[in-house]
Amino acid sequence: MRIVDLLSPKAMQLGAHPADKAAAIDALVDLHEAAGNLVDKEKYKQAILAREELGTTAVGEGIAIPHAKTDATKHAALAAMTAPDGVDYGAPDGQPSTLLFMIAAPDDGGEVHLEVLSRLMTILMDIDFRKSLMEAATPEEFLKLIDAKENERFADEVKQDAVADMEGNVEGTEYLIDEAKAEHREHKVEKEEAQAQAEGYRILAVTACPTGIAHTYMAAEALVNAADARGIALKAETNGSGGTKNKLTNAEIEAADGIIVAADKEVSMDRFDGKPVVIVKVADGINKPDELIDRVLDGNAKIYHSASSKRVEDETGSDESVGRKIYKHLMEGVSHMLPFVVSGGLFIAVAFLIDSIAGVPQDSSFGTGTPVSAWFKTIGGFAFSFMVPILAAYIAKSIADRPGLVVGFVGGFMATLGSTFGLPGGDVPSGFLGGLLAGFAGGYMMLGIEKLCDKMPDSLAGIKQILIYPLAGLAAISLFMCLVGPIMGAINTAMSDALTWLADNDYGIILGIILGAMMAIDMGGPFNKAAYVFGTGMLSLGTDAAYEIMASVMIGGMVPPLAIALSTTLFKNRWTEEERKNGPVNYIMGLSFITEGAIPYAASDPLRVIPACIIGSGVAGGLSWLFGCTLMAPHGGIFVVPVIGNALMYLVALAIGAVVGMLMLAILKKKQ
Repeated sequence: MRIVDLLSPKAMQLGAHPADKAAAIDALVDLHEAAGNLVDKEKYKQAILAREELGTTAVGEGIAIPHAKTDATKHAALAAMTAPDGVDYGAPDGQPSTLLFMIAAPDDGGEVHLEVLSRLMTILMDIDFRKSLMEAATPEEFLKLIDAKENERFADEVKQDAVADMEGNVEGTEYLIDEAKAEHREHKVEKEEAQAQAEGYRILAVTACPTGIAHTYMAAEALVNAADARGIALKAETNGSGGTKNKLTNAEIEAADGIIVAADKEVSMDRFDGKPVVIVKVADGINKPDELIDRVLDGNAKIYHSASSKRVEDETGSDESVGRKIYKHLMEGVSHMLPFVVSGGLFIAVAFLIDSIAGVPQDSSFGTGTPVSAWFKTIGGFAFSFMVPILAAYIAKSIADRPGLVVGFVGGFMATLGSTFGLPGGDVPSGFLGGLLAGFAGGYMMLGIEKLCDKMPDSLAGIKQILIYPLAGLAAISLFMCLVGPIMGAINTAMSDALTWLADNDYGIILGIILGAMMAIDMGGPFNKAAYVFGTGMLSLGTDAAYEIMASVMIGGMVPPLAIALSTTLFKNRWTEEERKNGPVNYIMGLSFITEGAIPYAASDPLRVIPACIIGSGVAGGLSWLFGCTLMAPHGGIFVVPVIGNALMYLVALAIGAVVGMLMLAILKKKQ
């Protein structure tokens, strides 16, 4: 599906000057309406806004691509706008967006919006091309530039489309079809020969980010462009939300000099066994493509040995530290667990809210005092019951691939039951901590089992996945959890009792300060994630202390963007013009519990901004605990205030923390 086929002159506005993000969205929606792309304009706009609430669709580098998949559209279509002065769209790099495309995709159109998004990101990574689009004087010139870029970037695809058109539409002219096919084959041969002659080097890359949308394709394009500029043939595979594209073949891997894996989630690695591999964050693929290519060419890439190979595991070469590997495995489990926690927590919170309105006494029956509240609490409990097994299952899967899934799931379920040798359940469930242990232990057990099975005859290889791995893994994790479950259960109970004691004796404020401050240390990094995972994990205890922990965690994450937004509003002389211009968007990000909105400001002056935010977040976290605020929903920011315990004082604590952070910024930051 070509971009020029989705974009009409009626759906384009060049040289626009939208006042803000909302105005830009309104203008783009109006363009879709003018081009006849919509069935219901207002419904389509609401779908766009709903997507923006999940996180900005600005990807940086001056690009924003809002999109929505809804039955309010007639067909797949694009609207485009150039804004020379830029519009603050909340981009992660803090820069204004000057080039905006809005995707309209029908509900029954499969994943067409992801295909269009991928295609757009691929061509827009070319800086010169973006500049030429910004300079286009007419819609026709704009379309002509895109058409030429698509023909250049997707030459093979264009040839294939031409052949398909001939086969479907030209009857009785077989010689024309044969000629087109021959030309296409000749083009492919010429391209392959050119690649083979490109300095003798051949590099492969794999890119992936957790959401699988923007950064996946940005990294791939940055690596391809950097290699092309140096006359080096490089192929990049993208592991996006729409599936794997441009997949590397076994022959290509065998012939390659090395592989670059720029990913923030697990990708298929066994295929690279014995090859030089550079493993980095996806951001390095975007920002350091030449450096990564040099590491392959200079022979500084380590030989990768897969865990399932017959080599000794200690010889495994990787650019990743043990800590980063563990972090990635944990995040894989947490990312799959969170939907269960968020939805279940909100349902339980709604149940308590209903009973509060109905005047139900806050005793053991609170939350089930009415038929409606009982329904919400029961469904929320169902979702919560999957939290620990899902966490353990996907940690184990991240370590040992599919064989680890059943082992982790069963181990996590045993942790929730507290199973011992007197199955099915024990008196002391080990909960979240037991699930963590089950996930990591189960994953590494499966790696050991796989290594032992490597010695089996090749004739038995077919039954490994469906019989030997599940049976051996299930036996191993069952014995392990029955053995260590009571120990982890005792630790879990002790921790719960300790939290209750802290809350009852007014010492919990110290924990609230620590957790709030941790959320501001690295704003989305390991400290932030550690505090957040701890908070969400404690929700499974179902105690007031656990809910107070979650409240302190969320408020600590809301303060940094709010403190910066206040500072850019009231202390303008501490910030550059660009920082002041982008400051107001942090009001929205802070209230929405998106701590990452503060990152561009922290990155520009970390020694002053980060300490100020830490102090503000710590104060807010401590006050939240002091005021007895509770939270059962692990996300949502200002939007879940109705289900926060002592909501008014929670807002007071948030305001105080934000003001303290703002004042610390005023003290620490120098005047510009």
